Parts: sequence; structure tokens; C-alpha cells
Amino acid sequence: MRDLSGSVAVITGASSGIGAATARRLHQLGAQVVLGARRGDRLKEIADELGNERVAWAEVDIRSPERVEELFSCAVDTFGGVDCLVANAGVGAYGGILALSDAEVQELINTNLTGTVWSVRQAVPLLTARGGGDILLVSSVAGLRGRPDEAVYAATKHAVVGLAGSLDRELRPLGIRVTAMCPGATDTEFAMGRGRTPEMPQLTTMMRAEDVADAIVYALAQPPSMRTLLWSMRSVASEN
Repeated sequence: MRDLSGSVAVITGASSGIGAATARRLHQLGAQVVLGARRGDRLKEIADELGNERVAWAEVDIRSPERVEELFSCAVDTFGGVDCLVANAGVGAYGGILALSDAEVQELINTNLTGTVWSVRQAVPLLTARGGGDILLVSSVAGLRGRPDEAVYAATKHAVVGLAGSLDRELRPLGIRVTAMCPGATDTEFAMGRGRTPEMPQLTTMMRAEDVADAIVYALAQPPSMRTLLWSMRSVASEN
């Protein structure tokens, strides 16, 4: 496995859930982590938890290309470059195709898909300057097979899988590996209050954010001669 110590990883959606768990795992392995999310107070808490060593953060909304540029500028200014992007930022909402408001539909598309594209566009020149690196896009099992009452969310995650597959073919000659990570239901703040509730019994049988973070780190630590194109995972209790 590849030694990730000293590498610079930009992680979006890093204020909670899979993003925060990934930041902790990479930091434990000696990586330098750059955290981005809309909730700056949460990012500061994580940075303080990690001792503010090998950590930088920026309060960003990835729906804005200008704000995404600020996140990557923070990485360059603090650590000199970027070796890896974990594009994890995303939102969810359950409901039929007519049940979601126009604003909810736009938020799903602009965050899950458009924001991911903005992040990739910032990462590619910086990875190329380092001679290569990794782009890992966090999609979902919904990006492989959508279920009822998640059509718009599933569409955005299908798009992320398609984005990853095309990027793999485009960027591999530049030494950039692209992975689509497709976790199933995970016990995080995802869609809380928008189809999920804290007292849902299903939460107890879901995967944990740390489980997915371990898979992400494993994919990033593959030797340079290998690449993971798509990784789908579910809890043993999942019926899907």
C-alpha cells in the first residue's frame, strides 16, 4: 500500500459524516488535510480536535466556483499544492418527483453535481502540476439504481458516476486516478429532517461514516500501478 503521509488532501463536505471521518483517517496516517464546508464553526472544531497540525480549512459553498477556488487556494498557500481531492459534499432529500420544491431540486443538482464539477475543475491543474494524484468522487448506491421517492437525488448521483467514468478515461494519461465511491445507507446527518429522523430504527443497521472513510483511504492508498474505478458497498442488513 502507498504511504499517504505528507500528501495533501482536499476534502469537501468535511464538517460532518463521511467527510469528517475521512479527514480524521487521513490525518491519522500523516496526511495534510484541507477541509471545506459551509459550516465553518464545525470545521474549526475538527481542526481543534486534530490539534491544528497539518490541517487547514475554509468555509465554502461548493455551488459557487469562486468559493471553490478559495478552498484550493487555501491548500496551495498552506501546503504548496494538492495530491488528492475527495469530493464528498452533497445533500439529500426524499420525496416524489412532484413533492420537492423547486428550490430543493435546484439545491440537489447544484450541490451534488455542479459543485462536484467545480471542485474537479480546480483540482485537475494542481494534480497535473504534481505529476498526478487522485480524484475520488463520493456518489451513492442510488447512483447505480434509484429507488422510489429519490428520483432527483438518484439522478444527481448517476451523473457523478458518469462523471467519474469519463474523467478516468480523460485524466489517466496525466497520472490522475479517478474513483467513484458508492456507499449505501450510512448513519450520518444526510437528509435529516428531509426524509430521515434521528429516532428512525433503521439508523442502527446502517453503515457508519468510519466504514466508508476506511474504504476511501484504502482506494487512495492503492499502489500507483492500480486504480479503483467504482466501489459499491452496503451494510449486511441492507435488503437492496
